[in-house]
Amino acid sequence: MGAAAAAALPATLALPAGTATAATAADAATAATPPHPQPPSLWAEFKRNPHAHPHIPYIGRAGYRGGVTAFPRPRVVADIVKDYGALPDGSADAAPAINRALQDAGCRGGGTVFVPPGTYRIDDIIRIGHNNVVLRGAGSGRTTLHATRSLTDLIGPYGSRYGGDKSSWSWAGGLIWLCPNARWESLTDAIKAKDWPFEGWTGNRRDEWRTLTPLTAVARQGDRTVTVQDTRHLRPGDRVLLQLADDADHTLLQHMAGDFPGASAYIWSDKTKLTSYLPYEWPCRITAVDPRRHRVTLDRPLPLDTRPSWNPQLTTHIAPLTESGVESLTLEMAETPQSPHLLDKGYNGVALQCAWDCWVDDVHVRHVDNGFLLVAAKACTLRRTRVSGRGSHHPYACREGSHDNLVEDFTIDRRTVPAPAGTQLHGINVEGLSSYNVWSRGHMAMGTFDTHRGLPFANVRTDITVTNDGAHGGDASAGPLYGARFTHWNITVTNHRAGCIKLDEIAPYSATVAISEVSEFGQTDKPDFTGPLHTRLESYGRPESLTPRNLHEAQRALRR
Repeated sequence: MGAAAAAALPATLALPAGTATAATAADAATAATPPHPQPPSLWAEFKRNPHAHPHIPYIGRAGYRGGVTAFPRPRVVADIVKDYGALPDGSADAAPAINRALQDAGCRGGGTVFVPPGTYRIDDIIRIGHNNVVLRGAGSGRTTLHATRSLTDLIGPYGSRYGGDKSSWSWAGGLIWLCPNARWESLTDAIKAKDWPFEGWTGNRRDEWRTLTPLTAVARQGDRTVTVQDTRHLRPGDRVLLQLADDADHTLLQHMAGDFPGASAYIWSDKTKLTSYLPYEWPCRITAVDPRRHRVTLDRPLPLDTRPSWNPQLTTHIAPLTESGVESLTLEMAETPQSPHLLDKGYNGVALQCAWDCWVDDVHVRHVDNGFLLVAAKACTLRRTRVSGRGSHHPYACREGSHDNLVEDFTIDRRTVPAPAGTQLHGINVEGLSSYNVWSRGHMAMGTFDTHRGLPFANVRTDITVTNDGAHGGDASAGPLYGARFTHWNITVTNHRAGCIKLDEIAPYSATVAISEVSEFGQTDKPDFTGPLHTRLESYGRPESLTPRNLHEAQRALRR
């Protein structure tokens, strides 16, 4: 009997013994009703200090053009069947036709190259190297590119710049490869010469840049305006790098880890792979220049402080690929067994390298060594992407100084064949000082929340369901697994395994909010840093009760 019904009984009608009164019935009804979801205190704190919260990064501008949700629809300038003679029955190599169409579109200033329904054999890499060029199929269920050869077959073996017999195709390159033409040619020339390159924003040897101006005053994480020595070479709209170099005491690395005693006690000097990633390079755009006050305003808040001891400066960088994308197709490899760990041949899906404001939408990759790779990528969006087939090493990887990218509505399917002995599965990986990247609204039937060390910091995984059966990687020389402000928010773990997902005892100044109840088994990590980690754990075991449910969407809403 509800409270309203009890209250409506006539006064002369006696209630049976033990029947609740109206008041006690109301109490019972209230107790039986699930409590209204309450925002965790972390969210209330964040809203008061969104750009410099100690535990949660500001990722409300992640993705294409700072979070623009609608991708451009440039006009179709080529149909590879009608205009270039490609055959949609898989009987002949269509790669030359597709690449000619993409090249011609780029030389004409951009446009969409359309791949009609069908299956197209490709015996070469599909390259997008010009700005404003889109490769579009008729839908991931209607247009298929069937790749027959690996990157090792097409370019040659790719060794590691850190030595050993590893194949760098285990984490680099794609059979659809978005990279500016000049950068791609320099990379592949170096690989063919076995002069293993750096892969990021400043060239194979990290020397292809020049200083535009030093910064002359301290700015803080979250600021958008910096004071510079000279504004003469700066214009609104310019794309530049903010470079921060470490000092002898490694205080920049300590800052990335949260500026706490455990970070100052950590031994940084022998982490040679980690220190090779410095200086930290953060691409940004200038939105305003004030020559009189020597002030420059940037398009988004600073990811870190800019202290004088780190020689903060704005510099040039190699010309990035911009405003290009891949849409509405499936890329399927010839099904070969997965290679032993770190010896991948390079049956890789889509790579975005030195790409800025680019996108991938409605793309499915099958039977890949590595699915979707963000390599020195900035402000790119991957939406409605899927990895499936025989099993992959890295379904998703984000590395080599990649920042402000968004992966949303993504799926990793259960592998279709058992994993061969000696292989490895990771999941959604981030490494190499990459920061402010987001994975949102995902379904992972296998894999884990991977970091390959290299002190990634300020990254977010939110609103994801995962069967947590993968493992992280990373050389000891690459340093800590996590820097500060890693956040896992609303994560349902179907097999209740804690490793790589429950961060409150592992990552400094991190936040683990509303994950399933989990326990340690499989890969169990010890924290890299000694002493208190200053971590937060909220709404543990109750992802269904969380408000807001998606941290990225909630931060975007704050902008509005």
